[in-house]
Amino acid sequence: MNSFDGSGILPGMYFPVNRKKTAQIRIGNVSVGGAALVTVQSMTNTRTDDVDATVAQIKRLETAGCEIVRVAVPDEVSAWAIRKIKPAISIPLIADIHFNYRLAIASVEAGADGLRINPGNIGSSRKIKAVADCARDANVPIRVGVNSGSLEKDILEKYQGATAEAMVESALRNVDILGSFDFDSIKVSLKASDVPRTVEAYRLFSSKSDIPVHLGVTEAGGLFPGVVKSSLGIGMLLAEGIGDTIRVSLTRDPVEEVRVGYEILKALGIRHRGPDIISCPTCGRCNIDLFDIAETVEKRVATMTAPIKIAVMGCVVNGPGEAREADVGIAGGDGKGVLFRKGEVKQTLPQEELTRVLLQELDDIEIAYQKHKESKT
Repeated sequence: MNSFDGSGILPGMYFPVNRKKTAQIRIGNVSVGGAALVTVQSMTNTRTDDVDATVAQIKRLETAGCEIVRVAVPDEVSAWAIRKIKPAISIPLIADIHFNYRLAIASVEAGADGLRINPGNIGSSRKIKAVADCARDANVPIRVGVNSGSLEKDILEKYQGATAEAMVESALRNVDILGSFDFDSIKVSLKASDVPRTVEAYRLFSSKSDIPVHLGVTEAGGLFPGVVKSSLGIGMLLAEGIGDTIRVSLTRDPVEEVRVGYEILKALGIRHRGPDIISCPTCGRCNIDLFDIAETVEKRVATMTAPIKIAVMGCVVNGPGEAREADVGIAGGDGKGVLFRKGEVKQTLPQEELTRVLLQELDDIEIAYQKHKESKT
């Protein structure tokens, strides 16, 4: 367990995850693979040539904890916009390339820290060589981004569709092509829009290669289907020790992707960033608007980094006991409630004061945590 002095803050116990040790690459100042932390990525949904909007969104992503960001590069104007975006942000930037290999080269020249190419549509070996030569000279890694929707025609014919085996063959083929051009700073992703095929593809690839992998379920959908598919697909693989970076794909604000990504890592005990909120589903004994309180707390702690457990409970009788492992929390009753720490009642309050007092307590904890981090640097 980790803690910080004087706080009594201890994250919960989790089952261990024994990660597969892959080769290590660097994307800007972030290490990927090997013994490096599993990192959380996202992708902007602004027009990349709108520099102000893209920078503003990336800064929001940084605040949420995003560690690597990807931008779409559909044209030359977007590629050269990277020149202005890069100096304004603090995290590595990956250029997402489809169809036009020249845009990959332009992106590297503009300062991109990494490239993502789709082997099914980037073009001939000659074009891939040009990209590999440029990336090698600039010390920029390449992600071979295999997608079930755009595999090579001969592979689709061989396997009679975009099977997990077809995806893995595509990935290994393109890794070999890059290797033939003396390029080995590679990461691989194998994404399908359904969980079983995605999981099967990553498992198979992991059994055949020690190249680091980026996990995700592509086109996962809106909030509910996207969270469920991503949590299952990414979570199953991480629990098996597979995965070096992750991206949760949601048809939402990309900041939500980062939040969900950390929740997945937190649930598995792989990384602890920010609070873990536990709350009861409510029942007929609940006499407070717990839904509203829980939502208010979730919004307030979205940018907190202290690794604490917060409980928001609806029953003053059972709440503290049920949330005994929580570091801090509240439990409501009939007209009054309690603030508790580690299952012990700290203060009894009028019901209308519960949320305000809890939020103040959380602010104090975050300030203490930040001071503790500063003292360690």
